[in-house]
Amino acid sequence: MKATRIAAAGVAAASAVLVLSAPAFAHVSVQPEGAAAKGGYATVNFKVPNERDDASTTKLEVSFPADHPLASVMPQPIDGWSVKVTKSKLAKPLTLHGEKIDEAVSKVTWTATGKGVEPGFFQKFPLSIGALPEDTDELVFKALQTYDNKEVVRWIEPQKEGQEEPENPAPVLALSAASTDGHHGSSTAEDASDTSKPAADSSTEASSADSSDTTARVLGVVGIVVGVAGVAYGVLAGRRRTSA
Repeated sequence: MKATRIAAAGVAAASAVLVLSAPAFAHVSVQPEGAAAKGGYATVNFKVPNERDDASTTKLEVSFPADHPLASVMPQPIDGWSVKVTKSKLAKPLTLHGEKIDEAVSKVTWTATGKGVEPGFFQKFPLSIGALPEDTDELVFKALQTYDNKEVVRWIEPQKEGQEEPENPAPVLALSAASTDGHHGSSTAEDASDTSKPAADSSTEASSADSSDTTARVLGVVGIVVGVAGVAYGVLAGRRRTSA
């Protein structure tokens, strides 16, 4: 009986580790192309993986932080998607390149005009943004991912210091220090605004995702190995007691 209980516990532990590791590579995230330096401009990609086996992602809504408004937000065309940029009036106007700005982008919405992000794939949604704030180390966005079966996944939970990652974390863009050569970031406003060419189809099989994806899968495999080892130990221990 003891051996059976130990074996069951080992299988349960292995399954738990595998399940817990899965969300690490299945949420909406944002990463810059190069640096995203304070005070400058940057091109960023919102990466949207499809989490479902029987539905496609057909809409992405990204809300921008109201406490650090961005006056310049320009999307790059993507084949198979339409895009809408929504602006809102600012309570306190900004000064950008010597000009006062009284409104900023509050939301960008992409809607599929074709099949969307199908199961087993992810899509990158590029934006040129700026000028980035100089009084914070990160920008927190909120994203809503809609599937063709009407399901909506809300990626809006902030990461709290010292706590585990929430189930549906909000995308966070880390900002680097401004460069000392007088240029803020890797892209100037002119470079960042080059949207003359449509983005290449960036839907790629989820199995070829970035290194964090690989790390998560490795952790899952390790968990299974640990569980199997526990099962084997339990069985051997039971046999030894029986033979004794």
